[in-house]
Amino acid sequence: MLVRLGSRCLFFPKTKTLVTSLHFLRFLCSSELQHLQPVDPRPSLPQLEPSNDADLISQVLLQHHNPFHAMESSLQLHGISLTPFLVHQTLLRLKHSSKIALSFFQYSQFHPSYSLDSTTFNLLIDILCKVHQFDVAWQLIIQMDQKCIKPNFTTFYLLIRRLISAGLTRQAIRAFSEMHIFMDEESEEQVWKSYFCYLLDTLCKYGYVKVATEVFNKEKWRLELNCKIYTILIYGWCKVKNIDMARRFLGEMLEKGIDPNVVSYNVLLNGICRRASLHPEGRFEKVIREAEKLFDDMTERGVEPDVTSYSVLLHVYSRAHKPELLLDKLRIMRRKGICPNIVTYSSVIKCLCSCGRIEDAELLLELMVSNGVTPTSATYNCFFKEYKGRKDVDGALRLYEKMRQGSLCPPNVSTYNILLGMLLKLGRIGLARDIWEDMKASGAGPDLDSYTLLVHGFCEKQKWKTACEFFMEMIEKGYLPHKVTFETLYRGLIQSNMLRTWRRLKKRLDEESITFGSEFENYHLKPYRR
Repeated sequence: MLVRLGSRCLFFPKTKTLVTSLHFLRFLCSSELQHLQPVDPRPSLPQLEPSNDADLISQVLLQHHNPFHAMESSLQLHGISLTPFLVHQTLLRLKHSSKIALSFFQYSQFHPSYSLDSTTFNLLIDILCKVHQFDVAWQLIIQMDQKCIKPNFTTFYLLIRRLISAGLTRQAIRAFSEMHIFMDEESEEQVWKSYFCYLLDTLCKYGYVKVATEVFNKEKWRLELNCKIYTILIYGWCKVKNIDMARRFLGEMLEKGIDPNVVSYNVLLNGICRRASLHPEGRFEKVIREAEKLFDDMTERGVEPDVTSYSVLLHVYSRAHKPELLLDKLRIMRRKGICPNIVTYSSVIKCLCSCGRIEDAELLLELMVSNGVTPTSATYNCFFKEYKGRKDVDGALRLYEKMRQGSLCPPNVSTYNILLGMLLKLGRIGLARDIWEDMKASGAGPDLDSYTLLVHGFCEKQKWKTACEFFMEMIEKGYLPHKVTFETLYRGLIQSNMLRTWRRLKKRLDEESITFGSEFENYHLKPYRR
């Protein structure tokens, strides 16, 4: 594939191209609550797929795109024929570089061989909202409307979810209320009936259950109350450790003649088991008694516990570091004909690893695979965390190489971050740099946590020049460092009598902020009040 860089033509070789986290609560959010949603198609974006051309374009932009201007994009990508698939896959590869993604988008919208579609806008909106560029996201939605590319629910779901995750619940609710204006085929009443569960669920997932309850009480007159809505609210109150309120909503549900299903009980069971302290020993026994009582209530109402019900209970044993009780419960579960899933096995493996029984965890992993359950990167991260605790670099690298060579699932960004943290802590700087390059080449990262780890790690080793380099790279990629990262770097440079270095760094930061601003000069919207 021919790529024009400036006035030169270069040939680049074609490159090879938990479910979620082990956190069981995340599993309940993403898996168990999925079928609580309305029957409408769930909002979704394209997934990363192999594409040599997308790999090539993203590599060119990431390596040579400075100072991130659309004009430079047109010079670098001159002569390339863009297709929807190529644009989508390139944006997915630029998800950690918001400014480069925006420049590529600006270039693509004037490309003669490509017509913008809603998926392209949605991908960019998600990338920008991830770094809190909500004003630009709104301008893109307006631009979609002007170009007669109708925003769909996915467009607004991405915006609303990121607003809520940033704590801007008022703006998220306003965006939801105004959504029908852009979605011409939907009336305001239809929007509230069809998509309210999504708003409620997202508020609860991010811990804003009080806001969710207020919106529910205000708008329930226009809703068809059902098991889905009540289960989401039960989940929200469980998440903030208010089990009494969760039980109240279960009671209200029963009073209205709405029968709870297995998911409703699983959510409450999860709240009882996950949110309680298990120490001292008496508290663990109390939690188990409450969980068993809820099991009995389920059975009395004709609701049979499923694999998730048992997985929640297993997780209590895992938290209490009781591997024998855990394995015994797993055997009982299998005898009842309930097949463990990835979350069940992961809870047991996590417990075994944290108790130092890594050999038993490996045997269970083999059993898991033989039973047709495919491990995820999150499953293997349990082993990496134990290796980190043991300071066993060799063991961690052996498993890492197996994952890289393709015999296991590939490492994810959490895997790389665990390895980076361990290697930096142990002073294995060379290996840490190798892992960093592998992560960049794989496309799994880096993310904000990756850069934070590196900056803090090099500060601890008093390698100030390297820390400053990664700090600037972090800013250039559109990541806003945590306040503690600013303070750590500043304090370290001052204590090391490197005030001049800090001044130069501050000057570059100011210059970069101007450049960053110029990227968005076409989008004149007032910023949100933080």
